Amino acid sequence: MATTDIPQVAPRERLLTRPFVVLALAELAYFTATGVAVLALPLYVTGPVGSDAAGAGLAFGAFAVVALATRPVAGRLVDARGRRPLLVAGALLCAVCLVLTAQSGTLGGVVALRLVLGLAEAAFFVAAVATLVDLAPASRMGEAISYNSLGLYLGLTAGPALGELLVRTAGFTAAWTAAAVLAAGAALLVAGIGETRPDGPPTPEPHRLIHRGSVPVGMAFLASMLAMGAFLAFAALHAADVGLADVSLPLLVYGSVVVAVRIAFARVPDRVRPLALGAGALLTMAAGLLVLAVWRTPAGAVLGAGTVGLGIAFSTPALFAAIFARAATDERGAASGTASAFLDLGIGGGPILLGLVARSVGVPAAFAVAAGAALLGAVWALVLASGGASGR
Repeated sequence: MATTDIPQVAPRERLLTRPFVVLALAELAYFTATGVAVLALPLYVTGPVGSDAAGAGLAFGAFAVVALATRPVAGRLVDARGRRPLLVAGALLCAVCLVLTAQSGTLGGVVALRLVLGLAEAAFFVAAVATLVDLAPASRMGEAISYNSLGLYLGLTAGPALGELLVRTAGFTAAWTAAAVLAAGAALLVAGIGETRPDGPPTPEPHRLIHRGSVPVGMAFLASMLAMGAFLAFAALHAADVGLADVSLPLLVYGSVVVAVRIAFARVPDRVRPLALGAGALLTMAAGLLVLAVWRTPAGAVLGAGTVGLGIAFSTPALFAAIFARAATDERGAASGTASAFLDLGIGGGPILLGLVARSVGVPAAFAVAAGAALLGAVWALVLASGGASGR
């Protein structure tokens, strides 16, 4: 057979460039700071501040009020002005909010700082996602999201353990200060990436703040974030209730599962229909939350955490890949802002509402309600996968 008859396999486009790696390291620093807060915040609010589970839920989710309103604006600015300014400003503002939390002894003060933190988180996250999409080859988008998210989940894995160590050995002030230093480190890293916004002719008309193509898939993403928010907000309190000596263990197991699965199966979101994969992931999350709600033992807390982690390991890469498949090059910031607004509604607003459930009938009931939301999200994702509601 002539060599010209042999099928030629095109080389895979390069993914692990220096800017891609630096972005992931910056996100590792930023979300390790967030992980410290995930552990410290509910304990701080129900301890030195003197509030209860509802107060913890309010404080945990308060950032969503500002973040929800400002993410679409941040997305528009990212498309119009570039990614780098919002990356740096968001990380620096986060550092300021974290260090000031140590000085706040009232629930109102903590909530106020969390509201400002919403502005910081909106700027950093929207710009980071748009930067990731700029840097990733389209043919490897799911894989890029899986690898990039390791910074987030390693941070959310190491952060709570670091937070618990600091709270136990040095107190809450040390924990909040360490988190602030990590966020400032993230600002230094992203400052060195450079601008990644694609060059192109100006858009004839300004884009709407809401990217309409992202909304249908965003509803399924909302369900996954509500489920994740319920777990993150109440995992430490639930662990204490069921008798776990190490209250950060469920968060450690959750994050470890996410990291391991995303490394081992990074290419799956590029090989399986994203919406079908997202539906399966949502069903898995629902199962994990039901384990937490029903099996109220240390073993149940650990198993449920791992199952939730398995679901979220696939849900975000799958659903984000589906969202950005609908966005043009000059709409990536808007799509990022719209998608992450659903993140705020779920991971921020969810714990506020579920905190009321937890106060009235207990944390397990809050987990059960979140499981129901994940189940509805799975059904909706299957509707979209089948071609309904403008799905594809």
